[in-house]
Amino acid sequence: MSRKMTNNNAHFRRALARLPLGVASNFRYWGDDRTIYVKHGRGARIVDLDDNWYVDYRMGYGPGILGYADTRVDEAAREGMKVGGVFALSTERELIVADRIAKMVPAAELVRFSNSGTEAVMAGLRLARAFTGRDDYVILEGSYHGLFDAAMWFTPMDQWSQVGDPEVKPYSQGVPLSSRSFAHFVQANDANQLEDVFKRFGQRIACLLIEPIMGNCLGIAAEPEYLRAARELCDRHGVVLLIDEVKTGFRVARGGVQQLYGVHADLCTFAKAVANGYPISVLAGREHIMRKLGRGVAHGGTYTAHSVSLAAAERTLQILDETDALERIADYGVRLRGGMRRVLDARGIAHSFVGHPSMSGLYFAKDPPRNYRAWKGSDYTFYDAMARVLHDEGVLCEPDSREPWFVCAAHDDSCLADTLTAFEKAVDATIESTRGTAAASARAPA
Repeated sequence: MSRKMTNNNAHFRRALARLPLGVASNFRYWGDDRTIYVKHGRGARIVDLDDNWYVDYRMGYGPGILGYADTRVDEAAREGMKVGGVFALSTERELIVADRIAKMVPAAELVRFSNSGTEAVMAGLRLARAFTGRDDYVILEGSYHGLFDAAMWFTPMDQWSQVGDPEVKPYSQGVPLSSRSFAHFVQANDANQLEDVFKRFGQRIACLLIEPIMGNCLGIAAEPEYLRAARELCDRHGVVLLIDEVKTGFRVARGGVQQLYGVHADLCTFAKAVANGYPISVLAGREHIMRKLGRGVAHGGTYTAHSVSLAAAERTLQILDETDALERIADYGVRLRGGMRRVLDARGIAHSFVGHPSMSGLYFAKDPPRNYRAWKGSDYTFYDAMARVLHDEGVLCEPDSREPWFVCAAHDDSCLADTLTAFEKAVDATIESTRGTAAASARAPA
């Protein structure tokens, strides 16, 4: 495939004069000559300003659970427009959607709406602190919980020598360094380490904030016994178990990751798949905790529970709850993994898949990683090079190997065929370029 970027690049140069990096979010900037601007999307495919078509596996980082421009959801959204928009008052549909969420997620005894995953997690952390009277919290290395100061800490693996613990740094300038003292970091799937942190700091810890399937780290999954141990440790130490299901919610199962693992949260957050791309998020949880909202704990927002987003959420959740959409998504993910495996096995390339078939991570090592540090030991450079070729061949995945491939209900057999054809070309091209780089290095003077 010969991909033109003439119009995309020209628009980038114009946008740069008005928008930082030429985009509305840092994560949409892929370089001066590779940043894509979407003309429109339909189903599981999008087209850019140069009329390049792509089979999309980013799906907006997961919101497009049913596919772009789903007629059923868009029709419901248009009905929501008739309600009138934003009133700074409540509407009847808030309860309808909350009832559906409570039906699907037993831990969601009470529900509050927000606009983004970041907002929901911020509110959940605030509520956990208020309920416990404690300020500290525990998060897993490599997890992502949104763009707010308390969550913007990471361990830069590229600077880690694999000796001792990597240094924790703020994800951005402007994050107060003093706020670091509230956060405690543990590795995924290490219950002993988690227990040690609780024993040492339990009287200070308000919550364990955890993604059981890490949506920005390949989809690395908690082992069932680890999540059960985490639940028991939280109960023993009076710590709120705050499960972040911004990406997994209503995707990996009707009841989200909690249904998969048979573990109930005290508080939980949802966002991406709730309304098939219309902006809405959810904070839900146990009644005795959620009742503190409005009774000492502030929560609100001008655009919260917008009539259009609520209508889209009502229809999306109905489809996910009452049809076989999730089963079809998982089946496609299994077949996609199988096709990729055949290509890689035929070339003797060690690999494994991580996470759930609906949001898979591809890992270039034989054994799948159990935590974020294991990612350091994989050949992520191969993935990053391969991703660039995939884009040129009309398959859109995240350029960074840590982001899973998201499947939607609109991915069909034609998408699969196109994807596997492009994947084979991309793997071969990456192997060839790797050999060329190795040969050039061997010829270089010492």
